[in-house]
Amino acid sequence: MPTKTTAHRPPTRPRKRRVTIADVANELGVTKGLVSRALNDYPDISEATRERVRAAAEAMGYRALSHARAIRTGQVRALGLVIQLSDHDGQRPFLADLLSGISQAASAADWTVTIATSTSDADTLHQLGHLADAHKADGFILPRTYEHDARIDYLRAEGLPFVLYGRTADDTGCAWYDVDSGAAMAEAVALLAGLGHRVIGFVPGATGTMYDRLRREGFAAGMRAAHLDTAPVSDPACDRAQGAAAARALLGRDLPPTAILCATDAAAVGVYDAARAAGLSIGTDLSVIGYDGLPEGAVLDPPLSTFHVDAARAGARLTDLLIRSIAGEDPADLRDLDPATFRPGGSHGAPTLTPAELAARVAHSNHVSNPGRER
Repeated sequence: MPTKTTAHRPPTRPRKRRVTIADVANELGVTKGLVSRALNDYPDISEATRERVRAAAEAMGYRALSHARAIRTGQVRALGLVIQLSDHDGQRPFLADLLSGISQAASAADWTVTIATSTSDADTLHQLGHLADAHKADGFILPRTYEHDARIDYLRAEGLPFVLYGRTADDTGCAWYDVDSGAAMAEAVALLAGLGHRVIGFVPGATGTMYDRLRREGFAAGMRAAHLDTAPVSDPACDRAQGAAAARALLGRDLPPTAILCATDAAAVGVYDAARAAGLSIGTDLSVIGYDGLPEGAVLDPPLSTFHVDAARAGARLTDLLIRSIAGEDPADLRDLDPATFRPGGSHGAPTLTPAELAARVAHSNHVSNPGRER
């Protein structure tokens, strides 16, 4: 009869006992009350005594219990984030890096992060209220802002601290961190114009988002600065299929653009599809520049020229700004704007065709692909 064996288990070590206020008091030869008042910054305790108690507590590894601290301060030292899954991409392109930056910065500051998901705009407001009422978050990070944002209106009305990842049309009482995507669009236009492009198309992003407004404005400012009048703008595109449709519309014009600037990398991938279907080579026949710095762009052939956004840094900055807002700093003083970093790939260069020649090339390709179609 076979014998039954058990897997070898390493011996368990007893869990280290938590250091208490009593331990700190015994170490210093003072009362527990004095240690508690010193750690909680009571005004009747001298600065010298507070520093002595803090130093001993830190050296001994003392940490306040979160529930006790919440009772005392009314705060749970938790940051809230509601991710709306009904968004066109669920905010997935940057979410992992953003969450990494938030969680690492929160942990370093001895805060936690509470994450909830929602399925609609109304559900998002419900989740924000629930997390606040249940004392699961002291303030909120709002990703992907809108020109007119119901989340901002709600949190303002409730008097709850929040920080925006992005900006909004009326930023009164708002702390925010953003990457200057408008300046990136203007920089891209200047680069393409400097290479000799005179007709530059633009594929905007999601209607109503603040990033779309800022990138449209940046594109327009870049065209004015380059003294270019012809600026074909497509319908909004938020994914690959929409990007391809936008590119087909731009390339089907009588004078199509020799370069296309996209508000997002997701749309730029679709531009590749449409260009190749029209028999065009990316980077020579047609230049393409995106924005986001998504990993998918680096594996395209040729690699996509794009503006990179450090989402992990964004998460860390948002965390710092929100903690400071919760501590009582004026939100108007908690605003930070970083530049995007251009990462050139092989998808842009000097034009090899005029708009008229490009139109003829596209028309010929369409005729070959659809010989019975009238032109």
